[in-house]
Amino acid sequence: MLARRLLPTASLLLGMMLCQPAVGTSQALPRVVMRTELGDIEAEVDSIHAPRTSANFLRYVDLGFYRFGLFHRTVRADNQPNDKVRIEVIQAGLDSLRVKSFPPIGLEPTSRTGIAHKDGTLSMARDGPASATSEFFICIGDQPALDFKGKRNPDGQGFAAFGRVLLGMDTVRKIHASKADAQALDPPIRILGVERKR
Repeated sequence: MLARRLLPTASLLLGMMLCQPAVGTSQALPRVVMRTELGDIEAEVDSIHAPRTSANFLRYVDLGFYRFGLFHRTVRADNQPNDKVRIEVIQAGLDSLRVKSFPPIGLEPTSRTGIAHKDGTLSMARDGPASATSEFFICIGDQPALDFKGKRNPDGQGFAAFGRVLLGMDTVRKIHASKADAQALDPPIRILGVERKR
């Protein structure tokens, strides 16, 4: 009789457990859509492995600051003749005449996050190790020289990768191939808006 009474309760508890997400299952990462003059780019932001850098980027997104943004730089094999370590990226930032950046954040190196600079990786531009603000770039092809211990930045700390392109690498490549004066896109490619998709 006791077994009969416990059976429905046990079944209910089992059902509730099965409906719960498993421990250790990764949560849905934020996604953003960048609308540019040349097309859309959808990206995933890795707020789990690069929490500080992701929060910084999403702060600008949520406040609508990238609506006044520009892809202003393209780095290609043919426009970095004096660089011993060559990379291929496009770089974007705010229109500084309309909005100002927040104070810089500390560097989250790839040795800590585990996010390597692969084709389509989003990463923060910087000079010193604690100088990243609103400028970000997207890799075209794998760029290990931008990782921790890479040779592109003289301090060897690399850059803070924080996401990856899911859709729109064709748009990234169009921007990369656009007319430029040295590395400065001429004219810059306007960002029409960056919004969260989730």
